[in-house]
Amino acid sequence: NSRKKKGFLSVKKLELAKMMQTEQQQQQPQQQNQLMVQNSGSLSFSSHLSKEDEEISKSALSTFRAKEEEIERKKMEVREKVQLQLGRVEEETKRLAFIRELEALADPMRKDVALVRKKIDAVNKELKPLGHTCQKK
Repeated sequence: NSRKKKGFLSVKKLELAKMMQTEQQQQQPQQQNQLMVQNSGSLSFSSHLSKEDEEISKSALSTFRAKEEEIERKKMEVREKVQLQLGRVEEETKRLAFIRELEALADPMRKDVALVRKKIDAVNKELKPLGHTCQKK
């Protein structure tokens, strides 16, 4: 599950890197065009180009922001899931500690019971010959 999420995030990072690279590649020729236009003295062509540039930049920026928001949303979802899992783990750890405490309390009682049983067995062994002797008489 975490591999899928890591894979998803790496794919998103690659997409963002490609988008940024494409945007940079688009900006370089546009900057060169603006310089050529300014040198040629045609201001109307330059303003037309900059409007197109603005639109392209805005759409690329909005796409980038949308992707960024999606990644943030996914990160928050993953973070929430991890927090829930950690909460469950903490609860289970507390339960396990409680069970171990109970087992520790039960162990001394088991030892005491075992000692009493051994004493009873020893007394029974001693009484057997006496019982046989009494039956003979």
